[in-house]
Amino acid sequence: MAIQPPLGTKDLNPKEVQINKLLTSKLADLYKQWGYEEVSPPNIDTLQTLMADGGIAEKEIVKLIADQPLGLRPEMTASIARAATTRMAKRHRPLRLWASGTVYKSKVDSNGKFNVEEKLQSGVELIGIPSITAEVELLYLLLECLNKLGINQKGQPELLIGHKSLFNLIMRDIPIGYRASLQKDLTNFDLIKIKNSKLDNDIKATILRALRLRGNPNEVISELELLYGENNLLNQLKRLFAVIEPIANKHGVNIQLDPTYLSDFDLYTGIIFQLICKNEYIPMVIARGGRYDKLISIFGDLETNESGAGFSISIDSIRELDNIYHRGIDSQKRILIAYSKEKTYEDAISKQSNYHSQGLIAMVELEALDSKAEAIELIRKRGFDELEWLE
Repeated sequence: MAIQPPLGTKDLNPKEVQINKLLTSKLADLYKQWGYEEVSPPNIDTLQTLMADGGIAEKEIVKLIADQPLGLRPEMTASIARAATTRMAKRHRPLRLWASGTVYKSKVDSNGKFNVEEKLQSGVELIGIPSITAEVELLYLLLECLNKLGINQKGQPELLIGHKSLFNLIMRDIPIGYRASLQKDLTNFDLIKIKNSKLDNDIKATILRALRLRGNPNEVISELELLYGENNLLNQLKRLFAVIEPIANKHGVNIQLDPTYLSDFDLYTGIIFQLICKNEYIPMVIARGGRYDKLISIFGDLETNESGAGFSISIDSIRELDNIYHRGIDSQKRILIAYSKEKTYEDAISKQSNYHSQGLIAMVELEALDSKAEAIELIRKRGFDELEWLE
């Protein structure tokens, strides 16, 4: 019986590894252009850090057996936030940081079996900017990432945006005893449970009206102003979309504002967003992020009132999109150097050295062959592009 990798993980083949490296390299080049500096958070960290003050449930963390509570990182933001408020505390703000690496999440399937979800991520963190200009930069950069990766309208990209304060605005008139269950009903879009709740009819009608508000940002904001009046939050969002919408239109990205959208990880205190693309009509979340000021405050000095925001991109999800997004993979030809029994390995490796000095990919067949026809057959079987036959 063949031994399989653990559930949730996979062995990547050379092609998949090459695509991953190409994608992460393209993103790294773009981050650097925007002034972001690379950091490398640890794969293993304390549960206290990884749980992000309750923002991430302990059950979602892959725990390790050690003398202190340790686990594998389910995301990289918490570890970077800690480093920003400790080792980089004296560096001038804003901090523009980026990182790429594998993250691990604990899951239990429908049969109750434990498995580990392993994913490659790349992302940025912008720390020290409390105003909405941070969100403007991040969303602008995220849209530029799509362009850099060649993701176009074929993938029907959609940017879904919510805001924790918008959600709180909807919940403000809800009695405390109903809030926990109502939050779950709102995020699950459970109209039946909300209609059957014991809330006051006027409050219930407002909630149901707000729940249906999702779509064009300006239209949603106008409806929210009718329901809750004008306020600073809605004015800030108008400013955000005034900058972001033209860029999104340029890249063929549809923007949806959803006041009831919340992230799976309870890290965010402000704007929350995720970017969705379709692969053969199946929606895939390829990026997510938001503002996490509270997370920064738990690691740093409360008196400094630090702030932070960022996003992460799922490299694996992008790799699984249609191959049109991966042009240029294997564009460099691969040369096989083979030789007859009248020649030697030393002759072949000398020829290989010449190719390598030109920056070309060349490999030597380690044993002498009986004929050129045999070498041509190896070209076909091994997927080489060109043969250098020595005889």
